[in-house]
Amino acid sequence: MLNYIAEANRIYAQDKSGLLQAEVTFPNRDAKRVNVDHVFVDESLRGQGIAGEAMKFAYDTIKGRGLLIVAKCPFAIAWFKKNPEYQDICINVKTEA
Repeated sequence: MLNYIAEANRIYAQDKSGLLQAEVTFPNRDAKRVNVDHVFVDESLRGQGIAGEAMKFAYDTIKGRGLLIVAKCPFAIAWFKKNPEYQDICINVKTEA
């Protein structure tokens, strides 16, 4: 697992030289909702589950702040569809239980 850093509207991880390894951005939509609008993983780390790991960290961060998610990024939408256990705070993606 990468060492993620949480900021106001993004979580990210860097390597020792400062190169961005992974990032999820979630600007405020309003006082209670954020848009998950971008998921990035460096090419050298793709195919290893890093994007899903980053989404889980972003989910935990956003839920911990008492906010709801509107998934805008195609990867985020697909991730929520594949992981219904995280749909409790995602208001625009639901799968049938």
